[in-house]
Amino acid sequence: MSSKYRVICTTILIEKSPQALPSGAACVASAIKNSPLTQNECSVMLRPFCKEDEDFVKNSSSDDSAAEYICGEILKAAENTSNLIVAFSVYVWNRVILEKAAEILRKKRIWCIAGGPEISAHPEVFTVFDFVICGEGEISVPALIKKIVGGEVEKMDSGCQIIPSVPCDLTKLSSPYLDGTIKLSDYEGALWELARGCPFKCSYCYESKGEKKVRYFPMERIETELKLFAKEKVPQVFVLDPTYNASKQRAIDLINLIKKYTPDTFYYFEARGEFIDRELAHAFTKITCALQIGLQSADENILKKVNRPFDKKKFVRNIGYLNQEGVTFGLDLIFGLPGESLNSLKNGIDFAISLYPNNLELFCLSVLPGTDLFDRAEELHLTYETEPPYHVIKTDAISRQELIQASDLAAACSFFYNEGRAVPWFNTVCHSLKIKPSFFFKLFSDYMKKEKKSYSCSSHKEIENIQLNFLTKLYKEKHQERLLKAALDIVRFNGALSRTLDTGKTEFLQLSYNSEYLASEYAADLNFFVQNVRVSPQKIRTFKTKNGPDWSAVK
Repeated sequence: MSSKYRVICTTILIEKSPQALPSGAACVASAIKNSPLTQNECSVMLRPFCKEDEDFVKNSSSDDSAAEYICGEILKAAENTSNLIVAFSVYVWNRVILEKAAEILRKKRIWCIAGGPEISAHPEVFTVFDFVICGEGEISVPALIKKIVGGEVEKMDSGCQIIPSVPCDLTKLSSPYLDGTIKLSDYEGALWELARGCPFKCSYCYESKGEKKVRYFPMERIETELKLFAKEKVPQVFVLDPTYNASKQRAIDLINLIKKYTPDTFYYFEARGEFIDRELAHAFTKITCALQIGLQSADENILKKVNRPFDKKKFVRNIGYLNQEGVTFGLDLIFGLPGESLNSLKNGIDFAISLYPNNLELFCLSVLPGTDLFDRAEELHLTYETEPPYHVIKTDAISRQELIQASDLAAACSFFYNEGRAVPWFNTVCHSLKIKPSFFFKLFSDYMKKEKKSYSCSSHKEIENIQLNFLTKLYKEKHQERLLKAALDIVRFNGALSRTLDTGKTEFLQLSYNSEYLASEYAADLNFFVQNVRVSPQKIRTFKTKNGPDWSAVK
């Protein structure tokens, strides 16, 4: 009888991206396949869904229809439903749909198990599943399935049993990549788990109540996975480690392994700015990579309220090391933090942009159940949504209307600066116009609304055209027409090079100034540039080399 059991591990991904790969569900599926308790007792299948999949979109006009679609696909995959167990991996963005799916399946007498951060945070409110797993599931789930298969637990029509957390020995866990649970060929990259836990306890994070320590996967497993990435020619890897540089020596050792096995793969790391020094910054130059660094706020007093230590001078110095070494990095800001006003957010934007990040991500604070911030929300005067994604609605420092303005700034920054690849010239433009980055984004947001333009563009060239039109309008309004030709040349020149780097395609460009001057340090100061460099029309062509994009004059 036990051999007839079928376990389907499922989740809903928010997007089609290696960053959104079903890592949690895959780890549990791998554990069920390899655990002595279950490996001979049942067959296991990983069946994730994605909100961007064509079939999902077509069948998901509402949460109810999405749940019906998921259940239909699961039942098709199961074939025989009499001995079916479905394990759900629940997150903020998929909770509602997966709960509805579980309700449908339970009515068909199908076992429903759930786990994940959203479950672990407040398990008592999840009543639609048969069982909810707190914490890591690689030990708890196989043990539970063994009991279900053996008839040791009784199926109930309602109610839910909470299975307490069982810490895992990371040295004994199977890898979902190495055992084939995740087929790398199905994705355009990998989400690579190197560690669990965090040395910090920021109040807004699920780790706020966890142990203040990091557990590492063994280097032997990591090296074997790297060999697999090399064999499969994985183009990009998102490193799942919230503080990659918590241990400097381990970070450097891993960089050396990456260089050895996968020199052509692009890596994305999450790093802590305060832990970067010159040696580590230089180490990152050995591989192709980008870092994402959580700034969250530029106000030390605000960060103290969420238990996040911050030394501004040290942060600036360490980010300087990255810039000096030419390491690509991005910064994150959270708006809606306790005590954060719209003005202090704008100060944060201005501070962040002054550090020349490759991207600046602005997020609305989510008051996640199970976090320290959730417990202290009333004390901190936070009003927030009671349903996912639990966004802040207002605080005593920022009103509802101001939060809408903050969201507008976030959208403008994401489109103009990030998607518009504006980092090489953005500060130059702001300085020449004598306006701060945050005010620039407000003006751009107002422009997009007035012109009724959409932030959805299919190509960088389309975004660049919007940038050029806006800058033309802005320079004229500021009576700085004498700088306009140079500003537009710099935008178009850098844009063409970035597209050539991205696509490998040659572009032809007619410029008002000599390209050698546009590429020089002189172009960082538009007033100086226009005063000292004369107009000299030139046509160029861009092309890609092994060292990156280049250009030459066309006669």
